[in-house]
Amino acid sequence: MESTELELREEHLAACLALSKSAHWNQNEADWRLMLGLGRGWGVMLADGTLAATTVVLPYGSFAWVSMVLVLPEHRGKGHATRLLRVALTDLKNRALTPILDATPAGHEVYVQEGFRDTWSFKRFALDLPANGLSSSAKVREITNADWAGVLRLDASAFGARRECVLRDLAARLPQAALLAETDGEIAGFVLGRDGREARQLGPLVARNAQAATDLLDAAMNRVEIPVYIDIADHAPSLQSRAQQRGFEIQRPFTRMVHGERHAPGETALVFCPAGPELG
Repeated sequence: MESTELELREEHLAACLALSKSAHWNQNEADWRLMLGLGRGWGVMLADGTLAATTVVLPYGSFAWVSMVLVLPEHRGKGHATRLLRVALTDLKNRALTPILDATPAGHEVYVQEGFRDTWSFKRFALDLPANGLSSSAKVREITNADWAGVLRLDASAFGARRECVLRDLAARLPQAALLAETDGEIAGFVLGRDGREARQLGPLVARNAQAATDLLDAAMNRVEIPVYIDIADHAPSLQSRAQQRGFEIQRPFTRMVHGERHAPGETALVFCPAGPELG
């Protein structure tokens, strides 16, 4: 069947959401609106009006996130993903932005062939039953307007760029999970979350130490309803153990990959949980 390459717009939201659903990914309409508003997306449209594949790029400072590389199950193996990925890479090269992405095992080899290299990894944990009760720290509280300057500074150090638009969007979507940890009056970390199509997603969780990260996870889990997803870095084994104590089970791994550089930006040690593979 003939196909046409096009730039994604608001009129394609329903079809984009159908693609997420077909892959059992968690993005809802609010996620797609955020991504298309922040960045650019491309799709492959079939002659019958079916959106068969997508790719989105989100610019963050000197780099950009390659996101939502999706193909309808019945149209996989036809080169659609590689076609759109190359469109995205050309666009980013023209804008002098370093491409970065979080790869599923299914997509990893495709990205290697296109020149991406592994940096660090994380795992998605899922909770479908009520969490095992664990006390949360009194050092954790809700984020207030006065905290945002400090939150944004800490996140920029961890992530490698400012992304205020994304963080404020998440805080508004799941305010009960917008939490701050303090030590001696200083920000020790923060966590945010959002609603999703299949589950609530916690993240990013950025912290200066493992204790602050644990306090934030416990406090967030005491405030959000199940089902819940959280992506936890493999360099944070104590937080992975804490999640399993609370009843989370490993769903699948991801690998953070970068194109043209050896390392991902930011201070990796501060990143306990990404915002999600689609947001970074």
